[in-house]
Amino acid sequence: MSRFTAFLAYSAVASLIYTALLFNLLPLPGVSREVKEDLLPVVPWWTLVSFGSYLLWQVGWALFNFNDVPEAYESLMVDIKNAKDFLRERGVDVDS
Repeated sequence: MSRFTAFLAYSAVASLIYTALLFNLLPLPGVSREVKEDLLPVVPWWTLVSFGSYLLWQVGWALFNFNDVPEAYESLMVDIKNAKDFLRERGVDVDS
């Protein structure tokens, strides 16, 4: 099973459980009905914000550790040089 397939499977299960809880098809023991009605509608937004925060953290951490990967640095520098050369051939000023 690929990561994407696993992600879809877990997302489908979580969505089904959430929908069942939201429409009172599945009981939630130990939680009053008022609390359940107040918290469940904001769970998708909380999930979205949490996922966005996680992704921003991953990008920041990757940028912080970028110099620890010399091969990636060299590859990126070659790509930048090739792009500049390509643009110079077409008359674009990239040195300023």
